Amino acid sequence: MEYVIVAITVLFGAGLTFFSGFGLGTLMLPVFSIFFELPIAIGATAIVHLANNIFKFSLVSRYIHFPTLLRFGLSALIFSFFGSMLLTSFDHSESLYTYQLSGHSFEFTTVKITIGSLMIFFAWFDLDPRFDKLKVKKKHISFGGMLSGFFGGLSGHQGAFRSAFLAKAGLTKEQFIGTSNAVSLIVDLARLSIYIFGFALITGEENKLVAEITDAKTLLIVAVIFAFIGTYFGKRLVQKTTITRIQQVVGALLLIMGLLLILGII
Repeated sequence: MEYVIVAITVLFGAGLTFFSGFGLGTLMLPVFSIFFELPIAIGATAIVHLANNIFKFSLVSRYIHFPTLLRFGLSALIFSFFGSMLLTSFDHSESLYTYQLSGHSFEFTTVKITIGSLMIFFAWFDLDPRFDKLKVKKKHISFGGMLSGFFGGLSGHQGAFRSAFLAKAGLTKEQFIGTSNAVSLIVDLARLSIYIFGFALITGEENKLVAEITDAKTLLIVAVIFAFIGTYFGKRLVQKTTITRIQQVVGALLLIMGLLLILGII
């Protein structure tokens, strides 16, 4: 059953992200958090996200607007390391509080409270129509890269800030897609390097991500394949007019999963 859930999620998410700049990681993280511990779910999401970004890069790289990529991407790269290192330190943190409910034990942890709160924030970002009118000046492009990179490294939620700021950069639709993909690819490479190699350096312990991902490699292969399919057809079929309704669905999903994480239920 988990293969069906993951396949459907990444199929729609990959198609949506082609035009909107958000979708795949936002949808995958709540689903993967059902099957993995949260830090592992973030790492697994990053792997599928990276594979899909590489495939998408082959389709849209010719549209990259390099001056914008330099201004936005450099700050995103630097701050993605900070966010990723913060996540690895959370992964090493202990339980804050444990409680019993209906014979089951649940616990509050720093990482669950942090990521759950971020999910609720981005749910608000998707559900509140006032954010549709958000105005961002071009001079703040580098600041947008900082936000996108940091939250991309911490929780994988880089798309909302990236789209909000790049949409105000005076790019054509094609340049927006190509540049957004390039930034996302840079952040994925940076955060995965920390998730995989930085954990051992920071904690001195064996990295659980590699072992967990190896055990779940079939599930990840399914996710990557359907992400490719979603991206391929998304390039041809997804229209901008569908984004508002999907944002509402994604926002509701993030709100529910964020609350469940904070409460320690998942």
